[in-house]
Amino acid sequence: MKKCFLYSHGGSGNHGCEAIVRGTQKIISRDDLIVYSLNKEEDKLYGLDKVVKLKSQRMQYSKFNLKRIIASLKIRLFKEDYYAEKIPFDHIFKEHNSNEVAISIGGDNYCYSSFEVYEILNKEFNDKGIQTVLWGCSVEPKLIDERMGKDLGKYSLIITRESISYEAVKKVNKNTKLIPDPAFQLEKVELSLPEAFVEGNTIGINMSPMIMSYETSEGSAMKNYENLIQHIIDTTDMQIALIPHVVWSNNDDRKPLEILYNKFKHTNRVIMLGDYNCMELKGFISRCRMFIGARTHSTIAAYSTCVPTLVIGYSIKAKGIAKDIFGTYENYVLPVQSLSNKDDLINAFEWMKLHEDEIRTHLNAFMPSYREKALQGKIELEKLLGE
Repeated sequence: MKKCFLYSHGGSGNHGCEAIVRGTQKIISRDDLIVYSLNKEEDKLYGLDKVVKLKSQRMQYSKFNLKRIIASLKIRLFKEDYYAEKIPFDHIFKEHNSNEVAISIGGDNYCYSSFEVYEILNKEFNDKGIQTVLWGCSVEPKLIDERMGKDLGKYSLIITRESISYEAVKKVNKNTKLIPDPAFQLEKVELSLPEAFVEGNTIGINMSPMIMSYETSEGSAMKNYENLIQHIIDTTDMQIALIPHVVWSNNDDRKPLEILYNKFKHTNRVIMLGDYNCMELKGFISRCRMFIGARTHSTIAAYSTCVPTLVIGYSIKAKGIAKDIFGTYENYVLPVQSLSNKDDLINAFEWMKLHEDEIRTHLNAFMPSYREKALQGKIELEKLLGE
């Protein structure tokens, strides 16, 4: 029986990354599971070291280290940078052998053009006879050129989390399966609610700097969020909870959400949650009446607890997940690139409010079996592990 380990975990300050690790641990149920993390200390802040064994993915070397010297010479003399790109991970390659399976858990790493690091890791593991798995992923179909296709073809198993990616990836790797994101199996933890958070009558709102970078009209996302909040205050009795889901310093949801909070805090209708681990955040989201979110795993927390959800999306993953749940992503995903009118988000919210009951009814009927499908990843993985 082979062992397995996880790699390409970015750190739990992105609570979506944390949710994937926790969901995966629940699915494959291994007490000795090793996770190679880009921020081990950050993971400890959220208690991830209590459920998996954490190790550092990248090693730092002094400029006087022999490997660094060789790397510099290769770049200078032969214009070859592969060796330099590889050496931060050499400790991982040394620690594992062909009797193991390496599982890459970076959910959307292949949604962007810069995938060289994952290509290097995949190649080096394969060269050592270590089988690789791309786990719970989305892949932007337009980016699958000859190079990416060759890289994807080296994985012994690819688990795509939504059907749009599945249809594209299976063309370059026949060992591709369609199984929901492991975070659909994430447990929730219900903490005490803030006084102004009215269970069942609070709109949860998540915004991220990421969607703002995809705007086609500068400032359109923030303006739409501002107009939506004012609209909810003016036309409903609902409370509003601003919920950050990523708190990395260079990509922090709290920054745009604080702008919104400061603009509306005088109304006493808007609160802003602090930072919690992904299970606790899911507990808050589960008690919302409806949810509007930009971060994929904040919306997975809502979907999986049967909260009617509108996604402010920017990539294929949002459309694919919504399509698999509802049969279409129209009205369920509002691409940030399409925000041009100041009332676009209001109109999308009003559609969701109009169809709120039927959406909730559908989720209550559909979600139990869909969540259960996430467990099938263990079955596919066990085929490689020889169990």
